[in-house]
Amino acid sequence: CCYCLTQAINSGIDLSFDHILPRSQGGETTFENICLACRACNEFKSNLTEFADPLTETVVPLFNPRHQKWTDHFAWSEDGTRLEGLTAVGRATVVALQMNRATIRVARKRWVSSGWHPPKD
Repeated sequence: CCYCLTQAINSGIDLSFDHILPRSQGGETTFENICLACRACNEFKSNLTEFADPLTETVVPLFNPRHQKWTDHFAWSEDGTRLEGLTAVGRATVVALQMNRATIRVARKRWVSSGWHPPKD
């Protein structure tokens, strides 16, 4: 998914189209405003466009996969099971989309042991 770089083929999780700026806030269905997201990330994001950074408690925009580089904002933990936010945007996005929930961490552990994870790019 554009938010967590996990492919549907490896995860078994269907991807859905996410409006980066939700339609409820005037976002249009255009290439620039759409990205693929795993269903869970998309549901947790809902109509959010910003969230509080858990470190500074400052409200910041969520990661925009169309205009920001993933590696500037995120990195994988040493064991490959946790997504770590490197910036306020990254940290807020990880928390808002619940990107380290228990079930996905168990799956990531299996993916790591199979050599499918973390993604190389």
